[in-house]
Amino acid sequence: MQEGKVRNMSELYMMVTITDRKLTKKFVEFYQQEKLEVSVATVGAGTAASEILDYFGLEGTEKVVLFHVVTDDTWKRVKLSLQRKMKIDIPGVGIAFLIPLSSIGGKKALNYLTCGQEFVKGEETSLKETKYELLVVIANQGYTDQVMDAARKVHAAGGTVIHAKGTGTKEAEKFLGVTLVPEKEMLFIVVKSSQKNEIMRAIMDKAGLESKAKSIVFSLPVTDTAGMRLMEEIEE
Repeated sequence: MQEGKVRNMSELYMMVTITDRKLTKKFVEFYQQEKLEVSVATVGAGTAASEILDYFGLEGTEKVVLFHVVTDDTWKRVKLSLQRKMKIDIPGVGIAFLIPLSSIGGKKALNYLTCGQEFVKGEETSLKETKYELLVVIANQGYTDQVMDAARKVHAAGGTVIHAKGTGTKEAEKFLGVTLVPEKEMLFIVVKSSQKNEIMRAIMDKAGLESKAKSIVFSLPVTDTAGMRLMEEIEE
């Protein structure tokens, strides 16, 4: 199988966990015990109204957002552990949810992100037959310009950068054959589905694992958009 191939997914998901920043270590260790070594974490802040915070037992404190790639079977197991071990259903602990993946750039990236999880590629679902997709690029800190330069050469628009920290560097050596530094940047780019594969391949070729950027790229389906009309008019 060619490394530069963009692989379509049907039973893989990006699992997003949002919890109090003070619980970061506890959740990271929990996920590692659940054999989910590879993750990317970034920080945020809650914006809910005070009455909502009171209702859920939350405080307006800093949050941490953890990203993992999981299979359907892994999610079922981890969800049960989140409820039993982490007591995630108790107000104030946090939330976790899934977003379906539509494709991942390259076999090495697939193996790294799934990190030993058993996975058999199935058929595409109708949800992934969308007009737009969100490309998520995880790159070494300081190399987002290199990623965007590659994407723009094949007509991608701008992206949004989020500073993050990666875990699972030992697993990186096992699955990728390279060492990844913890300091990361996540780049979000909304693209037309018809251009997705070309843009992903350009990023993999110019800013992929063989470059200093060490980028990994995958895509998520977007069911609808607003604010993209100018891009559509230019393309037409």
